[in-house]
Amino acid sequence: MLRRLTANIERRLPKGWGDAACQVSLFGAAYLVYRLVEGAVDSSSAPAFAHAQSVISLEQSLHIFIEPSVQSWASGSHLLMVLASYLYINAQTTILIALLLYLYLAHNRSYYFVRNMLFVGMAIGLIGYALFPTAPPRFLPQWGFVDTVSQVTNTSPRNNGVLKIFVNPYAAVPSMHVAFAVMIGWTLVRLVRSWPAKVWWAMWPVLIAFVTVVTANHFIFDALLGLVAAGVAAIVARRLARIRPHVWAFAPPSAARVAVT
Repeated sequence: MLRRLTANIERRLPKGWGDAACQVSLFGAAYLVYRLVEGAVDSSSAPAFAHAQSVISLEQSLHIFIEPSVQSWASGSHLLMVLASYLYINAQTTILIALLLYLYLAHNRSYYFVRNMLFVGMAIGLIGYALFPTAPPRFLPQWGFVDTVSQVTNTSPRNNGVLKIFVNPYAAVPSMHVAFAVMIGWTLVRLVRSWPAKVWWAMWPVLIAFVTVVTANHFIFDALLGLVAAGVAAIVARRLARIRPHVWAFAPPSAARVAVT
């Protein structure tokens, strides 16, 4: 029974157990390093709160400082806040892993491009955290912000023991939630075939940006820089694809079929 199950799983792996194990190890190691470096980046509170005030001042000058009003409006629905909080928690963990698994199994020809793009995005995020540490809105109750994730889950993981070494509480700029959502959303819009699915994935970054704002985890400024980070990551991934074009280049379904034939 176990041998049959193993054989069935292996038939579904595009390149066998070896490549699957390599990709899991590689992405797991990269994400662990990303978290460790993020946690190790200087997280002094004084410059972080000063930068947060600068972001607020910039948004006020541009008349886009609407985050308190948006969160206040969303807080009128307990269900909406619960859904937003859990979506925020899972967007970079469970959901991201599930989508990467789907890409690996169903669109393996494009998976390696997406993997490289995510790696580059992580590096950009770490640079942003080091150069411009910024306190997220949830640390600014004087502006009317509420830490909804902590309220909904009744936990505060960033202040919990060993987890401190993995998380920098002032890593708000750029928003990697939005950056990852843009990278994944753009990818799936090009890969899926049904129009409802294309519309859903086109709106995915907008949904995640909304979630980050209503949970007081990011400013609109952070989300916009997350969009920029995703664009830069895509450009760099395309340049990297020139090194190994038959493996690292993005291949939409039509191109993948041509490559197979």
